[in-house]
Amino acid sequence: MNFTGTWKLADVSVDDFLAGRRQELGRLLDGIQEVCRFGAPGMAIADELGYLREHEVTPEFLLLWSAGLTGVPEPLEELAEPRVVRRMCRMGADLQLTRFLQDLITAAICAEVEERAGAAHIAEILGIASELVDSSGRNSPEMAFRMWRVAQLPDLLRPDSPAPQWGRAAFRAYDLELEKVLASA
Repeated sequence: MNFTGTWKLADVSVDDFLAGRRQELGRLLDGIQEVCRFGAPGMAIADELGYLREHEVTPEFLLLWSAGLTGVPEPLEELAEPRVVRRMCRMGADLQLTRFLQDLITAAICAEVEERAGAAHIAEILGIASELVDSSGRNSPEMAFRMWRVAQLPDLLRPDSPAPQWGRAAFRAYDLELEKVLASA
């Protein structure tokens, strides 16, 4: 939506968006594969889901993508209003980048990727993803990291968390290394 110049769903084309961004998308997927140590079968899931092919972007999809944070208006048709679409897109971008970072870190920990190397790769991947989400600079790796730190990390590190001690230690180590990498960026 950010790249259409409007906030009208009728103007959205996934193919148009991806047409000029194949190189960035390739770098993003290659980075994910490397830092998460995914093989070809794991990476094939991205293609199988169909998100990287032309598909209709509906108000209901945006509502789910933004976790319903905007609420469900009455009448439901208001979901397609440009002001509501813009809000869902912006909230969804913040939310999805934060979740994306959580997933990258979790996968890197599970793949036993050393924190310093993993953090550098994750910061690079997050930079590509942030640029793809919105090239205006509204989203950045630093912002996604700060949101992740307050939205995800406390629940993982609290005393009654079900996370094992080795997992908590790994998340703390990634937090520290990402802070170093992103502070010097």
